[in-house]
Order: sequence, then structure tokens, then C-alpha cells
Amino acid sequence: MGFEIVRFKAQQSAFFRMQHFLLHNDIDLILDVGANVGQYAKLVRQLGYKGRIVSFEPLSSAYTILLTAKRGDPLWEIAPRAAIGDVDGEIEIHIARNSYSSSVVDMLDTHAKALQDAAYIGSETVRLSRLDNIAAPYINKANRGIFLKIDVQGFETHVLEGARKILPKVSGIELEMSLVPLYKGQPLLREMLHIMDNLGYVLFDIAPAFADEATGRLYQVNGTFFRR
Repeated sequence: MGFEIVRFKAQQSAFFRMQHFLLHNDIDLILDVGANVGQYAKLVRQLGYKGRIVSFEPLSSAYTILLTAKRGDPLWEIAPRAAIGDVDGEIEIHIARNSYSSSVVDMLDTHAKALQDAAYIGSETVRLSRLDNIAAPYINKANRGIFLKIDVQGFETHVLEGARKILPKVSGIELEMSLVPLYKGQPLLREMLHIMDNLGYVLFDIAPAFADEATGRLYQVNGTFFRR
């Protein structure tokens, strides 16, 4: 019937480890950069996280859905619509058919061919903000632990550069790392590990994120880091 029954070991579950990391590091504020329609915020709520979440999303269509998704959750806030980067200004974002593959970076053929609904179908100009500036009103001295989740499709280093002032307050970071080039000019896994090490973060967990639908080859992983 297509089912396989195996003994479940909690420590081998990515969801269990995420739940443990948030609790063990006393996280009480999650900065959800690249929130799309709220998938990540909903997931951490399902895992039992009860602290504050602040979501950041640039795409107008996704932002409208995001505002609806957070209703009934007073500890989930939606920041003004903007892309997050290393400068303040405006930038053009490419809109993908599946929405969540949208990016301010040009997509390479490898990505488009591996995921049929990832192709760009349009674009819009959006506000661009440094996380240092747009996140400042949501951070206070009472925060015990801050966790930064980054899902920006090839723009990760720009987000980190624009967060320099708040990174000393950030206990942990989760971001996507590519094993092969998927977006123009993006650093690959080895370089991202070096960048995170220079910022003072150690890799705690790694989980598969995106694979080629035809070949099964793994193209992206999610890495979770905490301060050394």
C-alpha cells in the first residue's frame, strides 16, 4: 500500500530539534525575514513556540495573505511591507509562479528547470530596508533570546550585512544554503559556512530543503546556527 512503519526517534526529527533549539536558547522573539504567506510562523506555533514573531515580506500578493494569516494571534506582528537588504531604498523583485521562489536576484536555469512552478512571471518595485532599521522598533532590552530566520532566495548575505547592528543581540539564525548555483551571484554552502563562522555562529543543524523533482539531487539545505 506504499507505507513503511519504523520506530520514531525524536532526536532524529528536524521539527523536534527546532522545538528544542527555541526552548533551550530561551528564544522569545523570532524575526521572520521572507515570511511569504506565514508558513514558518505557523510551523513554530504548531511546535509550541508561544513568544513574539515579527514577519517581514515584500511581495504585495503574499503580504495581503500574511495579514489575514496572523489574525487571532496577538503576539504575531507584521512589519511594513519591504524587502530586507543592506541599504535603504527601492528594489525590483521578480515574482515567481509559486510565490515563495520570488527573489530580487535573477534565477538561474538550474532552479527553473528543477522546479516547474518557480519560473518568474512578473515583477514589482518594493521598498528596501536594512534589518537594523526596520526591526529596531520590535527589539527591546527585555528580550531574552532573538532568533533570525532568513528565507530570501539568494539574497542572504545582503540581509546579514544590513543586520550588523542587531546581530550581537541575535542568539540564532536559520537560513537557506545552496549546494549548486540557483540564483545569480549567490554564495554556495561552503562560503556561507565561512561567512557565518566569521560572524561568530556555529552550525547546529542542517536539513534538506529543495531537491530536483526529476533526479532527486539535493540543491538546497536549511542551516541553523547559534552563537559560538
